[in-house]
Amino acid sequence: MDSLEIKGGKKLSGEVKISGSKNSALPLIASTILSKNLLNIRNIPDVVDIKTLVKLLKMLGAEENFSSNQLKIDTTKIDKTIATYDIVKTMRASILVLGPLLARFGHCQVSLPGGCAIGSRPVDLHLKALRKMGAVIEIKNGYIQALAKDGLKGGDILFEKKTVTGTENLVMAGALAKGVTTLRNCAIEPEVIQLCEVIRDAGVDITGIGTETIQIVGTDKQLLDFQDIKVIPDRIEAGTYLCAGAITNSKITLKSVEPKHIESIIEKLESMGFTFRIKKSEVTIFPTDKILPTNLITAEYPLFPTDMQAQFTALATQSEGESKIEENLFENRFMHVNELQRLGADIKIDKSVVQIDGKTELFGADVMATDLRASSALVLAGLVAKGVTTVHRIYHLDRGYENLDKKLNLLGADVRRINSKL
Repeated sequence: MDSLEIKGGKKLSGEVKISGSKNSALPLIASTILSKNLLNIRNIPDVVDIKTLVKLLKMLGAEENFSSNQLKIDTTKIDKTIATYDIVKTMRASILVLGPLLARFGHCQVSLPGGCAIGSRPVDLHLKALRKMGAVIEIKNGYIQALAKDGLKGGDILFEKKTVTGTENLVMAGALAKGVTTLRNCAIEPEVIQLCEVIRDAGVDITGIGTETIQIVGTDKQLLDFQDIKVIPDRIEAGTYLCAGAITNSKITLKSVEPKHIESIIEKLESMGFTFRIKKSEVTIFPTDKILPTNLITAEYPLFPTDMQAQFTALATQSEGESKIEENLFENRFMHVNELQRLGADIKIDKSVVQIDGKTELFGADVMATDLRASSALVLAGLVAKGVTTVHRIYHLDRGYENLDKKLNLLGADVRRINSKL
Protein backbone atom coordinates (compact mmCIF):
# COMPACT_ATOMS: atom_id res chain seq x y z
CA MET A 1 0.00 0.00 0.00
CA ASP A 2 1.16 3.54 -0.73
CA SER A 3 2.09 5.93 2.04
CA LEU A 4 3.00 9.61 2.33
CA GLU A 5 6.27 10.74 3.89
CA ILE A 6 6.07 14.31 5.22
CA LYS A 7 9.00 16.37 6.46
CA GLY A 8 7.49 18.94 8.77
CA GLY A 9 8.35 22.53 9.57
CA LYS A 10 7.99 24.07 6.12
CA LYS A 11 6.17 27.36 5.65
CA LEU A 12 3.68 27.36 2.80
CA SER A 13 3.06 30.03 0.18
CA GLY A 14 1.53 30.46 -3.24
CA GLU A 15 -1.71 29.38 -4.91
CA VAL A 16 -3.62 26.12 -5.12
CA LYS A 17 -6.44 25.30 -7.54
CA ILE A 18 -9.42 23.60 -5.93
CA SER A 19 -10.78 20.56 -7.79
CA GLY A 20 -14.38 19.79 -8.59
CA SER A 21 -16.51 18.43 -5.77
CA LYS A 22 -16.39 14.67 -5.37
CA ASN A 23 -19.62 14.77 -3.40
CA SER A 24 -21.36 16.64 -6.20
CA ALA A 25 -19.86 14.66 -9.07
CA LEU A 26 -21.01 11.32 -7.65
CA PRO A 27 -24.78 12.00 -7.69
CA LEU A 28 -24.43 13.83 -11.00
CA ILE A 29 -22.83 10.74 -12.54
CA ALA A 30 -25.55 8.53 -11.05
CA SER A 31 -28.22 10.85 -12.44
CA THR A 32 -27.05 10.17 -16.01
CA ILE A 33 -28.93 6.87 -15.72
CA LEU A 34 -32.00 9.07 -16.31
CA SER A 35 -30.58 10.56 -19.52
CA LYS A 36 -31.64 9.87 -23.11
CA ASN A 37 -28.49 11.41 -24.58
CA LEU A 38 -24.72 11.42 -24.35
CA LEU A 39 -23.37 14.25 -22.22
CA ASN A 40 -20.14 15.76 -20.90
CA ILE A 41 -19.46 16.43 -17.23
CA ARG A 42 -16.53 18.82 -16.71
CA ASN A 43 -14.40 19.63 -13.66
CA ILE A 44 -14.62 16.11 -12.27
CA PRO A 45 -11.88 15.30 -9.74
CA ASP A 46 -9.61 12.43 -10.72
CA VAL A 47 -10.08 10.41 -7.52
CA VAL A 48 -10.77 6.77 -6.75
CA ASP A 49 -14.43 7.19 -5.74
CA ILE A 50 -15.24 8.74 -9.12
CA LYS A 51 -13.48 5.94 -10.99
CA THR A 52 -15.37 3.39 -8.91
CA LEU A 53 -18.78 4.82 -9.78
CA VAL A 54 -17.86 5.18 -13.46
CA LYS A 55 -16.77 1.54 -13.44
CA LEU A 56 -20.11 0.57 -11.92
CA LEU A 57 -22.07 2.38 -14.63
CA LYS A 58 -19.89 0.76 -17.27
CA MET A 59 -20.71 -2.64 -15.78
CA LEU A 60 -24.39 -1.74 -16.12
CA GLY A 61 -23.87 -1.09 -19.85
CA ALA A 62 -22.89 2.58 -20.09
CA GLU A 63 -20.21 3.78 -22.49
CA GLU A 64 -17.74 6.29 -21.08
CA ASN A 65 -14.48 8.15 -21.56
CA PHE A 66 -12.90 9.81 -18.54
CA SER A 67 -9.80 11.94 -19.05
CA SER A 68 -8.48 15.41 -18.20
CA ASN A 69 -11.17 15.90 -15.55
CA GLN A 70 -13.94 15.41 -18.08
CA LEU A 71 -16.35 12.50 -18.32
CA LYS A 72 -18.16 11.75 -21.56
CA ILE A 73 -20.89 9.26 -20.74
CA ASP A 74 -23.69 7.56 -22.65
CA THR A 75 -26.13 5.58 -20.48
CA THR A 76 -28.74 5.03 -23.17
CA LYS A 77 -27.58 1.43 -23.66
CA ILE A 78 -27.72 0.40 -20.01
CA ASP A 79 -29.31 -3.06 -19.92
CA LYS A 80 -28.29 -4.39 -16.51
CA THR A 81 -29.81 -3.47 -13.15
CA ILE A 82 -27.62 -5.29 -10.63
CA ALA A 83 -24.97 -3.31 -8.74
CA THR A 84 -22.72 -6.05 -7.42
CA TYR A 85 -21.10 -6.35 -4.02
CA ASP A 86 -17.57 -6.46 -5.45
CA ILE A 87 -17.75 -2.81 -6.46
CA VAL A 88 -20.38 -1.36 -4.11
CA LYS A 89 -18.49 -2.59 -1.02
CA THR A 90 -15.71 -0.08 -1.64
CA MET A 91 -17.87 3.04 -1.73
CA ARG A 92 -21.02 3.91 0.19
CA ALA A 93 -22.08 6.47 -2.43
CA SER A 94 -22.85 3.57 -4.79
CA ILE A 95 -26.29 3.56 -3.17
CA LEU A 96 -27.00 6.57 -5.41
CA VAL A 97 -27.76 4.26 -8.35
CA LEU A 98 -30.74 2.78 -6.50
CA GLY A 99 -33.18 5.62 -7.14
CA PRO A 100 -32.46 6.20 -10.83
CA LEU A 101 -32.25 2.49 -11.72
CA LEU A 102 -35.57 1.76 -10.03
CA ALA A 103 -37.21 4.82 -11.60
CA ARG A 104 -36.01 3.93 -15.11
CA PHE A 105 -36.40 0.15 -15.18
CA GLY A 106 -38.94 -0.58 -12.44
CA HIS A 107 -36.59 -3.07 -10.79
CA CYS A 108 -33.00 -3.35 -9.57
CA GLN A 109 -30.70 -5.06 -7.12
CA VAL A 110 -28.09 -3.00 -5.30
CA SER A 111 -25.65 -4.46 -2.82
CA LEU A 112 -25.67 -2.97 0.65
CA PRO A 113 -22.91 -0.35 0.53
CA GLY A 114 -19.48 -0.06 2.13
CA GLY A 115 -17.08 2.88 2.52
CA CYS A 116 -15.43 4.69 5.40
CA ALA A 117 -15.91 3.15 8.84
CA ILE A 118 -16.98 6.38 10.53
CA GLY A 119 -20.21 5.11 11.99
CA SER A 120 -23.68 3.99 11.05
CA ARG A 121 -25.09 5.54 7.90
CA PRO A 122 -28.14 3.32 7.31
CA VAL A 123 -29.99 3.31 4.01
CA ASP A 124 -33.30 2.80 5.83
CA LEU A 125 -34.37 6.37 5.06
CA HIS A 126 -33.89 5.74 1.33
CA LEU A 127 -35.86 2.50 1.42
CA LYS A 128 -38.72 3.85 3.51
CA ALA A 129 -39.13 6.77 1.10
CA LEU A 130 -39.06 4.54 -2.00
CA ARG A 131 -41.71 2.29 -0.45
CA LYS A 132 -43.92 5.37 -0.10
CA MET A 133 -43.55 5.75 -3.87
CA GLY A 134 -44.92 2.25 -4.42
CA ALA A 135 -41.74 0.19 -4.46
CA VAL A 136 -41.65 -3.29 -2.99
CA ILE A 137 -38.29 -3.69 -1.29
CA GLU A 138 -36.63 -6.50 0.61
CA ILE A 139 -33.12 -7.15 1.83
CA LYS A 140 -31.94 -10.56 0.72
CA ASN A 141 -28.46 -12.10 0.55
CA GLY A 142 -26.85 -8.74 1.22
CA TYR A 143 -28.72 -6.99 -1.60
CA ILE A 144 -31.48 -4.41 -1.72
CA GLN A 145 -34.01 -5.97 -4.08
CA ALA A 146 -36.44 -3.33 -5.33
CA LEU A 147 -39.47 -3.68 -7.59
CA ALA A 148 -41.92 -1.08 -8.91
CA LYS A 149 -43.75 -3.10 -11.54
CA ASP A 150 -45.91 -0.24 -12.78
CA GLY A 151 -43.33 2.46 -12.12
CA LEU A 152 -42.82 4.73 -9.13
CA LYS A 153 -45.68 6.96 -8.04
CA GLY A 154 -45.35 10.44 -6.60
CA GLY A 155 -45.82 10.75 -2.86
CA ASP A 156 -45.45 12.99 0.16
CA ILE A 157 -42.24 11.99 1.94
CA LEU A 158 -40.92 13.31 5.25
CA PHE A 159 -37.32 12.35 6.05
CA GLU A 160 -37.04 11.52 9.75
CA LYS A 161 -33.60 13.13 9.73
CA LYS A 162 -31.70 15.08 7.13
CA THR A 163 -29.88 12.84 4.67
CA VAL A 164 -27.79 14.07 1.76
CA THR A 165 -27.70 10.86 -0.25
CA GLY A 166 -31.31 10.10 0.70
CA THR A 167 -32.44 13.47 -0.65
CA GLU A 168 -30.38 12.95 -3.82
CA ASN A 169 -31.70 9.41 -4.39
CA LEU A 170 -35.31 10.49 -4.02
CA VAL A 171 -34.89 13.55 -6.25
CA MET A 172 -33.65 11.22 -8.98
CA ALA A 173 -36.41 8.71 -8.32
CA GLY A 174 -39.05 11.44 -8.37
CA ALA A 175 -37.78 12.76 -11.70
CA LEU A 176 -39.16 9.74 -13.60
CA ALA A 177 -42.07 8.94 -11.28
CA LYS A 178 -45.73 9.38 -12.18
CA GLY A 179 -47.24 12.42 -10.52
CA VAL A 180 -45.90 14.83 -7.93
CA THR A 181 -43.31 13.92 -5.29
CA THR A 182 -42.91 16.20 -2.29
CA LEU A 183 -39.79 15.74 -0.17
CA ARG A 184 -39.72 17.34 3.27
CA ASN A 185 -36.84 17.91 5.70
CA CYS A 186 -34.41 17.72 2.78
CA ALA A 187 -30.67 18.30 3.02
CA ILE A 188 -29.73 21.69 1.56
CA GLU A 189 -26.03 21.12 0.85
CA PRO A 190 -24.62 22.75 -2.32
CA GLU A 191 -24.19 19.29 -3.81
CA VAL A 192 -27.93 18.61 -3.45
CA ILE A 193 -28.72 21.99 -4.99
CA GLN A 194 -26.54 21.31 -8.04
CA LEU A 195 -28.19 17.94 -8.64
CA CYS A 196 -31.65 19.54 -8.48
CA GLU A 197 -30.60 22.30 -10.86
CA VAL A 198 -29.17 19.80 -13.37
CA ILE A 199 -32.34 17.70 -13.35
CA ARG A 200 -34.45 20.86 -13.66
CA ASP A 201 -32.38 21.96 -16.65
CA ALA A 202 -32.93 18.49 -18.15
CA GLY A 203 -36.66 19.24 -18.33
CA VAL A 204 -38.12 18.23 -14.95
CA ASP A 205 -40.38 20.67 -13.08
CA ILE A 206 -38.69 21.06 -9.67
CA THR A 207 -39.55 23.75 -7.14
CA GLY A 208 -38.08 24.51 -3.72
CA ILE A 209 -34.46 24.02 -4.78
CA GLY A 210 -32.20 25.06 -1.90
CA THR A 211 -34.97 24.72 0.69
CA GLU A 212 -36.00 21.88 2.99
CA THR A 213 -39.10 21.16 0.89
CA ILE A 214 -38.61 20.05 -2.72
CA GLN A 215 -41.48 19.30 -5.10
CA ILE A 216 -40.90 17.27 -8.27
CA VAL A 217 -43.32 16.71 -11.13
CA GLY A 218 -42.21 13.39 -12.59
CA THR A 219 -42.11 12.50 -16.29
CA ASP A 220 -43.69 9.02 -15.91
CA LYS A 221 -40.60 7.13 -17.15
CA GLN A 222 -39.76 9.57 -19.96
CA LEU A 223 -35.97 9.88 -20.04
CA LEU A 224 -34.45 13.33 -19.69
CA ASP A 225 -32.59 15.61 -22.10
CA PHE A 226 -29.46 16.41 -20.08
CA GLN A 227 -27.30 19.44 -20.78
CA ASP A 228 -23.53 19.43 -20.32
CA ILE A 229 -22.49 19.97 -16.69
CA LYS A 230 -19.66 21.68 -14.82
CA VAL A 231 -19.15 20.35 -11.29
CA ILE A 232 -19.01 22.91 -8.48
CA PRO A 233 -15.76 23.35 -6.49
CA ASP A 234 -15.02 20.95 -3.64
CA ARG A 235 -15.76 22.84 -0.41
CA ILE A 236 -14.14 20.18 1.79
CA GLU A 237 -10.93 20.22 -0.24
CA ALA A 238 -11.00 24.02 0.02
CA GLY A 239 -11.44 23.83 3.78
CA THR A 240 -8.61 21.34 4.07
CA TYR A 241 -6.18 23.66 2.27
CA LEU A 242 -7.29 26.57 4.43
CA CYS A 243 -6.40 24.40 7.42
CA ALA A 244 -3.02 23.66 5.80
CA GLY A 245 -2.40 27.40 5.62
CA ALA A 246 -3.66 27.85 9.17
CA ILE A 247 -1.73 25.03 10.86
CA THR A 248 1.54 26.20 9.27
CA ASN A 249 0.51 29.85 9.89
CA SER A 250 1.16 30.68 6.25
CA LYS A 251 -0.35 32.87 3.57
CA ILE A 252 -1.85 30.83 0.75
CA THR A 253 -4.48 31.54 -1.90
CA LEU A 254 -7.21 29.17 -3.05
CA LYS A 255 -8.27 29.53 -6.69
CA SER A 256 -11.45 28.23 -8.38
CA VAL A 257 -13.36 28.15 -5.10
CA GLU A 258 -16.90 29.16 -4.13
CA PRO A 259 -16.53 31.34 -0.98
CA LYS A 260 -20.21 31.08 -0.06
CA HIS A 261 -19.94 27.31 0.32
CA ILE A 262 -17.18 27.57 2.93
CA GLU A 263 -18.53 30.46 5.02
CA SER A 264 -18.81 28.38 8.20
CA ILE A 265 -15.18 27.24 7.83
CA ILE A 266 -13.92 30.78 7.21
CA GLU A 267 -15.91 32.10 10.18
CA LYS A 268 -14.41 29.48 12.48
CA LEU A 269 -10.88 30.26 11.27
CA GLU A 270 -11.55 33.98 11.79
CA SER A 271 -12.51 33.23 15.40
CA MET A 272 -9.10 31.55 15.75
CA GLY A 273 -7.33 34.76 14.70
CA PHE A 274 -6.87 34.35 10.95
CA THR A 275 -7.82 37.01 8.42
CA PHE A 276 -8.93 36.62 4.82
CA ARG A 277 -9.15 38.34 1.48
CA ILE A 278 -12.18 37.06 -0.41
CA LYS A 279 -12.90 37.58 -4.11
CA LYS A 280 -15.45 36.04 -6.47
CA SER A 281 -13.71 32.68 -6.86
CA GLU A 282 -10.61 33.18 -4.73
CA VAL A 283 -9.84 33.08 -1.00
CA THR A 284 -6.54 34.07 0.64
CA ILE A 285 -5.75 33.19 4.26
CA PHE A 286 -3.21 35.30 6.16
CA PRO A 287 -1.11 34.22 9.15
CA THR A 288 -1.89 35.38 12.68
CA ASP A 289 0.26 36.44 15.64
CA LYS A 290 -1.48 33.87 17.83
CA ILE A 291 -3.66 30.89 16.96
CA LEU A 292 -6.63 31.02 19.34
CA PRO A 293 -8.42 27.92 20.65
CA THR A 294 -11.85 27.03 19.30
CA ASN A 295 -15.13 25.43 20.26
CA LEU A 296 -17.15 23.91 17.45
CA ILE A 297 -20.09 21.59 16.92
CA THR A 298 -20.67 19.69 13.68
CA ALA A 299 -24.08 20.01 12.06
CA GLU A 300 -25.82 19.91 8.70
CA TYR A 301 -25.11 22.59 6.10
CA PRO A 302 -24.91 25.59 6.31
CA LEU A 303 -23.43 24.99 9.78
CA PHE A 304 -19.99 23.49 10.43
CA PRO A 305 -19.41 20.34 8.33
CA THR A 306 -18.56 17.01 9.89
CA ASP A 307 -16.12 16.44 7.01
CA MET A 308 -13.92 19.24 8.46
CA GLN A 309 -13.95 18.07 12.06
CA ALA A 310 -10.77 15.97 11.84
CA GLN A 311 -8.80 18.76 10.13
CA PHE A 312 -9.77 21.26 12.84
CA THR A 313 -8.81 18.73 15.52
CA ALA A 314 -5.31 18.71 14.05
CA LEU A 315 -5.28 22.51 13.78
CA ALA A 316 -6.37 22.91 17.42
CA THR A 317 -3.18 21.19 18.58
CA GLN A 318 -1.35 24.34 17.49
CA SER A 319 -3.70 26.82 19.19
CA GLU A 320 -2.85 28.55 22.46
CA GLY A 321 -5.26 27.00 24.96
CA GLU A 322 -8.04 24.47 25.29
CA SER A 323 -10.32 23.63 22.38
CA LYS A 324 -13.48 21.50 22.37
CA ILE A 325 -14.97 19.80 19.34
CA GLU A 326 -18.33 18.05 19.43
CA GLU A 327 -19.29 15.55 16.74
CA ASN A 328 -23.07 15.37 16.33
CA LEU A 329 -23.51 13.48 13.05
CA PHE A 330 -21.41 10.29 13.26
CA GLU A 331 -20.69 8.25 16.36
CA ASN A 332 -17.32 6.85 15.31
CA ARG A 333 -15.53 9.80 13.79
CA PHE A 334 -12.70 10.31 16.27
CA MET A 335 -10.51 7.47 15.05
CA HIS A 336 -7.85 10.00 14.01
CA VAL A 337 -7.37 11.01 17.66
CA ASN A 338 -5.26 7.97 18.58
CA GLU A 339 -2.99 8.63 15.61
CA LEU A 340 -2.63 12.33 16.47
CA GLN A 341 -1.67 11.26 19.99
CA ARG A 342 1.15 9.21 18.47
CA LEU A 343 2.51 12.49 17.12
CA GLY A 344 2.36 14.02 20.60
CA ALA A 345 -1.07 15.70 20.59
CA ASP A 346 -2.74 16.20 23.99
CA ILE A 347 -6.30 15.10 23.24
CA LYS A 348 -8.96 13.52 25.45
CA ILE A 349 -12.21 11.92 24.26
CA ASP A 350 -15.46 11.99 26.23
CA LYS A 351 -18.18 10.30 24.18
CA SER A 352 -18.97 12.75 21.35
CA VAL A 353 -16.58 15.49 22.50
CA VAL A 354 -12.82 15.84 22.18
CA GLN A 355 -10.77 18.26 24.26
CA ILE A 356 -7.49 19.44 22.74
CA ASP A 357 -4.91 21.16 24.94
CA GLY A 358 -2.50 23.32 22.95
CA LYS A 359 -0.08 24.46 21.94
CA THR A 360 1.56 21.06 21.58
CA GLU A 361 4.85 20.31 19.92
CA LEU A 362 4.33 17.45 17.51
CA PHE A 363 6.98 14.93 16.49
CA GLY A 364 7.08 12.78 13.37
CA ALA A 365 6.00 9.16 13.64
CA ASP A 366 4.36 6.37 11.67
CA VAL A 367 0.58 6.82 11.68
CA MET A 368 -2.27 5.01 10.00
CA ALA A 369 -5.19 6.56 8.13
CA THR A 370 -8.57 5.19 9.17
CA ASP A 371 -10.94 7.11 6.88
CA LEU A 372 -10.90 9.80 4.21
CA ARG A 373 -10.94 12.94 6.35
CA ALA A 374 -8.82 11.41 9.13
CA SER A 375 -6.16 10.90 6.47
CA SER A 376 -6.05 14.61 5.68
CA ALA A 377 -5.88 15.49 9.40
CA LEU A 378 -2.76 13.35 9.78
CA VAL A 379 -1.19 15.03 6.76
CA LEU A 380 -1.91 18.45 8.27
CA ALA A 381 -0.32 17.42 11.56
CA GLY A 382 2.68 16.11 9.67
CA LEU A 383 3.20 19.54 8.09
CA VAL A 384 4.11 20.99 11.50
CA ALA A 385 5.59 17.93 13.24
CA LYS A 386 9.34 17.86 13.83
CA GLY A 387 11.08 15.27 11.72
CA VAL A 388 9.34 12.83 9.38
CA THR A 389 5.74 11.67 9.58
CA THR A 390 4.70 8.68 7.49
CA VAL A 391 0.99 8.29 6.84
CA HIS A 392 0.11 4.72 5.91
CA ARG A 393 -2.99 3.35 4.14
CA ILE A 394 -3.50 6.49 2.09
CA TYR A 395 -5.90 4.71 -0.26
CA HIS A 396 -8.46 6.43 1.97
CA LEU A 397 -6.93 9.77 1.00
CA ASP A 398 -6.92 8.91 -2.69
CA ARG A 399 -10.67 8.29 -2.56
CA GLY A 400 -11.40 12.00 -2.18
CA TYR A 401 -8.36 14.25 -2.73
CA GLU A 402 -6.90 14.85 -6.16
CA ASN A 403 -3.08 15.06 -6.13
CA LEU A 404 -2.90 16.21 -2.51
CA ASP A 405 0.83 15.52 -2.27
CA LYS A 406 1.60 17.38 -5.52
CA LYS A 407 -0.56 20.36 -4.58
CA LEU A 408 1.04 20.65 -1.15
CA ASN A 409 4.52 20.48 -2.69
CA LEU A 410 3.61 23.33 -5.04
CA LEU A 411 2.84 25.35 -1.91
CA GLY A 412 6.28 24.58 -0.46
CA ALA A 413 5.62 21.46 1.61
CA ASP A 414 7.93 18.44 1.55
CA VAL A 415 5.65 15.47 0.85
CA ARG A 416 6.75 12.30 -0.89
CA ARG A 417 4.55 9.41 -2.03
CA ILE A 418 6.11 6.05 -1.35
CA ASN A 419 4.91 3.17 -3.51
CA SER A 420 4.93 -0.17 -1.76
CA LYS A 421 4.47 -3.54 -3.43
CA LEU A 422 3.53 -5.20 -0.15
